[in-house]
Amino acid sequence: MRQTVEAPPPYQVARKYRRFDLQFPVCLSFPAGKSVREIDAVSKNVSIGGLLLRTDNRIPPRTRVSLTMHVQGPWFRRPVRLHGEGKVVRVEKLGPGAGFAIAVECTQSITEMDDHLSAAS
Repeated sequence: MRQTVEAPPPYQVARKYRRFDLQFPVCLSFPAGKSVREIDAVSKNVSIGGLLLRTDNRIPPRTRVSLTMHVQGPWFRRPVRLHGEGKVVRVEKLGPGAGFAIAVECTQSITEMDDHLSAAS
């Protein structure tokens, strides 16, 4: 008897890294013409390879971004600021007035901001 193996639906993509449902404020900055634009977002999920964000602003795919995530909660002794670099790999409109889902692939590891600042000086 022959066995049939079904392929996963097209929307199921194998994940390279485990994702965590974490909602924290994120500030994105990116070049916009001759200036740098900053927008606020909220993380929906986070992995070591990237983040999925919700924001009211659209960012074009392939845009290089710097991000700062503000992590706080009862399990931390103090608020932590994380910094990373990446590029926008996917943008989805969430619906009327709901904003956009922005997927950012990390091109530089996310590190604690204090470490990032001391390394730069």
